[in-house]
Amino acid sequence: MVPRVFDIVGKRRWFFMFSALITIPGLIFILLTPLTNGAAGLKFSIDYTGGTEWSIRFEDPNVAAGDVREVLAGLGQEDVTVTRTGRGFFDIRLADLDLRELPTQTPTATALPSGSPRASSAATAAPSEAPAPSPSAAPAASGSSPAPSVEPTPAPTAAPSPSAGPTASPAPSASPEPIPGSAGEVPTTGDIGDIARGLVAEFGPIAEQAKLSSIGAVVSSDLIQQAVVLIFFGSLAIVAWITYRFRDVKFGLTAVFALLHDVIVVLGIFAILGTLFNIKIDGLFVTAMLTVIGFSVHDTIVVFDRVRENRARHQGEPFDEIVNHSILQTFGRSITTSFTVVLTLTALFLFGGSATQEFVLALLIGIISGTYSSIFNAAPLLVVWQEWEDRRRGRLPSSGPTRRATT
Repeated sequence: MVPRVFDIVGKRRWFFMFSALITIPGLIFILLTPLTNGAAGLKFSIDYTGGTEWSIRFEDPNVAAGDVREVLAGLGQEDVTVTRTGRGFFDIRLADLDLRELPTQTPTATALPSGSPRASSAATAAPSEAPAPSPSAAPAASGSSPAPSVEPTPAPTAAPSPSAGPTASPAPSASPEPIPGSAGEVPTTGDIGDIARGLVAEFGPIAEQAKLSSIGAVVSSDLIQQAVVLIFFGSLAIVAWITYRFRDVKFGLTAVFALLHDVIVVLGIFAILGTLFNIKIDGLFVTAMLTVIGFSVHDTIVVFDRVRENRARHQGEPFDEIVNHSILQTFGRSITTSFTVVLTLTALFLFGGSATQEFVLALLIGIISGTYSSIFNAAPLLVVWQEWEDRRRGRLPSSGPTRRATT
C-alpha cells in the first residue's frame, strides 16, 4: 500500500549519485593538502602544527578582532587566527611563534635582597676567589644559597655606601621594563613582548591576560597519530560488533561504508572552507568526528534492526522490498531524532561564541550527513550487495530490475 513515490531503494542510484557529487569535490580538496604543502585543502590549527596561543583582554571594549589581526600581520605574524569570546577576550593563535621558553625573571635579581651588584658578581666569581684571605670573601663563596644575605655580617651591610652608587646603576636592567598601562603578567621580553608593545601602542592597555602557552611539533604529531588510531580502531570495533549482532558481515561493512561517507563529507567540507575562508580544524575536531561516527552508527543500526525483524516476518518477499519497508517504518524516528539535535547545534553555532564554532559546525555537518547516509546509502547498499550475492549464486534469474511488490 506504499505509493511508488516512496520507493527509496528503487531510486538508490540517484542517492548514490548525490553522495558522489558531495564527496568527490571534498576528496579533491583533501588531496590538495599534501600536494600543495598546506596552501590549499585542510588548514590545521596550532594543535597540529605547533605555535603559541595567547588570550588577552583590552581595556577598550570596542576593539575588533579584524583590527587585531591587521596589526599582528603588520608585526610580522601573517599566519594568525584571532577570535573574540563572549567575555571580551581575544583568543590569538600565532602559528609562526613558538615560545618553548617563556620570558622569566632573572634569579640573581630576586635572590639577593641587598641589591648589590657586587654581591651578584662575587657569587659567580666565588670559585676563583676562594683562596683570598679577605674575610668578606667567605660569605661570597657560599653565595649559591640565600643564607649569607640573612646573616648579620658587617661587611655585606656596609656595601650600600655612597661609594657603591655608580656601580648600582646596572641593577634595574636585570628586570624587564613593564608595558606602560598594562596589568597582569603580560610578557615584556622576546618576540611576544614586542608584539604586546605593538598591540598596546595601537589599542591601549591590556587589562588582563588569561592564557599564554605554546605547543610543539612533538605534541602535534602525537595528536595526529592518536586521531588516526582512534578512528581506525573505532571502525574495526563497529564492524566486529554489528557483524556479531546481525550474524552477517554485510551489515557491518555497509555500516562502515556509510561512516566513511560521513567522514569524507565532513573533512571535504572543511577542506573547501579552509581553502576559501581559512577555517582551521583544532583538537576538538577529533572529538566531533568520533561523535559523528557514533551517531551515524546509531541511525544505521536502527534501520538494520528493523530489516532483520521484517526479514523474519516476511520470508519469501524480495529483499529490496523488505529493506524499503524497513526504511519507511524508521524514517520518521530518524528524522525526528536528528532534527532535534540539529536544532540544538544550530543554537550553539549561532549563540555559543566563536571559541566552539568549528566544533559545532563539524557536528552539524556530520549529523546531517550521518542521517542521510543511514537512510539513503547504508540500507540501499545492503540491497546492492545482497542482490549481487544472490545473482552470483543463481538465486536471481537476470541482472534486470527486480519485481516490486504493490503492498
